[in-house]
Amino acid sequence: MPCGDRIVRRSGERQHIVSSENETGAEVVWDVVVVGAGPGGASAARAAAEAGRRVLLVEKAELPRYKTCGGGIIGPSRDALPPGFELPLRDRVHAVTFSLNGRLARTRRSKRMLFGLVNRPEFDQRLVEAAVKAGAELRTGTTVSRVEQHGPAVPDRRTVAVVLAGGETLLARAVVGADGSASRIGAHVGVRLGQVDLGLEAEIPVPPEVARDWAERVLIDWGPLPGSYGWVFPKGDTLTVGVISARGEGAATKRYLEDFIARLGLAGFEPSISSGHLTRCRTDDSPLSRGRVLVCGDAAGLLEPWTREGISFALRSGRLAGQWAVRIAEAGDAVDARRQALNYTFAIKSGLGVEMGVGRRVLAIFAERPRLLHTALIGFRPAWAAFGRITRGSTTLAGLVRTHPVARRTLAALDRAPEKDQKGQKDQNGQETSAGSGNSSPGS
Repeated sequence: MPCGDRIVRRSGERQHIVSSENETGAEVVWDVVVVGAGPGGASAARAAAEAGRRVLLVEKAELPRYKTCGGGIIGPSRDALPPGFELPLRDRVHAVTFSLNGRLARTRRSKRMLFGLVNRPEFDQRLVEAAVKAGAELRTGTTVSRVEQHGPAVPDRRTVAVVLAGGETLLARAVVGADGSASRIGAHVGVRLGQVDLGLEAEIPVPPEVARDWAERVLIDWGPLPGSYGWVFPKGDTLTVGVISARGEGAATKRYLEDFIARLGLAGFEPSISSGHLTRCRTDDSPLSRGRVLVCGDAAGLLEPWTREGISFALRSGRLAGQWAVRIAEAGDAVDARRQALNYTFAIKSGLGVEMGVGRRVLAIFAERPRLLHTALIGFRPAWAAFGRITRGSTTLAGLVRTHPVARRTLAALDRAPEKDQKGQKDQNGQETSAGSGNSSPGS
């Protein structure tokens, strides 16, 4: 896909180079400008383009680009992909090894695939290509400085000015901010955050014998810090190894990653990439729009609070943002634009917002009682079955709580439970089987 400051539109085998001015010299007003070409932005651009609107997708990096992310594609992510989209899977997961800070390891297996694993550069690139195929136009190497809805750069009340770092201004009837967790568009909208976590990750190339041991299996380790966990995701000859915990525990999170890698027997392998990233969850009352500007995905603080899974939230919210941006672009006045923006907010809150609410409750319980969750997953068949249903996409965590009385009553009881399980704490600190030498070793 062409890069740089060109705007490219593909139609079959033909390519058209489009400037920021039309043939008469008049300045172009896009129906929708989408800022950020990750899963959320690509989905928004595709949805708006499929509605027949003139859509520009801008991205500050050149594509493909690396993104700190485990790359797990669960059922809701697959369901939100374009029709006929071919997932570039690096592995298909049929088994999960669970451990409690390196102890009490047990592997659960499934005949059916639980979820798939991708490399984000390749996955994101294909999503962008799908958006371009639908009719969106792409501009890379382009940093957005700010958006303006009033002032000399804005010719009328139906227009938003997207000001680029170099001083150029793009005009649009609607804007979708999908520019990541440090979003400038999110700052314009006024997104408020209720949870910020630090994720650290290493891409570790391994020899074939180690890669074979990990094939079709991931490790999830419930970590030593409240609400923390680690993961190993196999992708052919590379293992994606990472940990996440609350921001403010940077040194402890780094030690957790180092210890995690060491006890898995992977310390002798040199990472090809080591990276870090902040994930941010919105508050319940955080805005999702301002005037003719919407935000989605990480830019809106939309992700699952417990697992911090964000790909499915970006894909689903991006698609909705693209659809409602079209309606905002068609709005003839501020009142109608506001009405459409509120409809977008309702669509997000009634779906993803409900899922986030349940996720926050589970995170609070997990942070205080990780052993309880671990014991349920390794020893209680219905809990493992529920895990499989959620990862495959036949239900969600919120859907499980809503439709299953036992799950609803259990969560309510745990909400009221004491903060500490002293026996569980003692057991966790005892001499238990380590994750590297248990029932099924996740190490080399």
